[in-house]
Amino acid sequence: MKKFKVNKTYNEINEKIKQGKAVVVTAEEMIDVVEKDGEIEAAKKIDVVTTGTFSPMCSSGAFLNFGHSSPKIKASRVWLNDVPAYGGIAAVDCYIGAAETVEGDPLNSVYPGEFNYGGGHVIEDLVSGSVIRLRLEGYGTDCYPARKYEKKITIHDLVDAVLFNPRNAYQNYNCAVNMSDKIIYTYMGVLRPQMANATYCTSGRLSPLFNDPYYKTIGIGTRIFLGGAQGYVTWNGTQHNPHVQRRENGVPVEGAGTIATIGNLKEMNPRWLVGASVLGYGVSLYVGVGIPIPILNEKMARYTAVKDDDIYTQVFDYSVDYPSGVAKSLGEVSYKELRSGMITLNGKKVPTAPLSSYYRAREIANILKEWIERGEFILGEPQQLLTSVAS
Repeated sequence: MKKFKVNKTYNEINEKIKQGKAVVVTAEEMIDVVEKDGEIEAAKKIDVVTTGTFSPMCSSGAFLNFGHSSPKIKASRVWLNDVPAYGGIAAVDCYIGAAETVEGDPLNSVYPGEFNYGGGHVIEDLVSGSVIRLRLEGYGTDCYPARKYEKKITIHDLVDAVLFNPRNAYQNYNCAVNMSDKIIYTYMGVLRPQMANATYCTSGRLSPLFNDPYYKTIGIGTRIFLGGAQGYVTWNGTQHNPHVQRRENGVPVEGAGTIATIGNLKEMNPRWLVGASVLGYGVSLYVGVGIPIPILNEKMARYTAVKDDDIYTQVFDYSVDYPSGVAKSLGEVSYKELRSGMITLNGKKVPTAPLSSYYRAREIANILKEWIERGEFILGEPQQLLTSVAS
């Protein structure tokens, strides 16, 4: 077992939070602290580092219970504002997925499709308090005789509304370019021909899982900022893959860890859950996620001081290689380069643009910092850490 010169526990840090004595900084601020004082002194001084990301996260959605009608119905088919929800759970439960399109959408038959409304927009509208048209169909049973039901609702009319996202906060993600001769429309945005632009999608040094690359403090029960409210990590996210190539600092150079998240939708804020229309691709949901990283020892201090020039990702061609399932990297670039607005690839300068908002990520990290400093947010000690690799 590795010995550290600094050793703190969750209980110790939480007691300091309750007493208003915890020292909290954002991941951006932690870089300067470690550079000035070193990781050991930084670990002694700092108790919590806050992180944030605000990005489109398709693998998101909400479980809704809309309550029993009179006469009762077993709703096998459900629509909210004409967006289909999955009703095969129970009589009056459904799951609305962020990437579900509105019924009757022309999709890409009129290319590129606009995808003006879908599941992500329904979730945003619910959180905003907007009126939603709920429509139900059932096949009729002795105990649930109704076959159709329709009413207008708001989120306050729902018995339960739970945001449950199977995959959030990807630890790293591709940088996308288009090497073909025509414009293409992807979930990474509009990509112009002959590598005329490049897009990427994390918040770099502020991104939650970059600040705990081996998931030493993140797991089932970790309390997080989710959609403007307090939520939790419930499990590894789908596609969680910690067994990828990493640099010496532990940061993976390609897609790796993910988290599944849960929270009370009724407590959330439409600033942090925003429906997205992705031209030529579909609909999604921008989700705000922030994770507090407890500084239990000097290693965690070092991890949370990660810089954009220490974080690298792979560049992929989304015109041929990616859709063909060919994992062929065109090169490796740092987040310092990406955030500068220009990368050099195959000797060519390529302008870059993020799909995620660094401004909003910084805002999340600062809100989480304020919550903790005011004693409104206590760290949740994970009952089981995410599946990881040896560090």
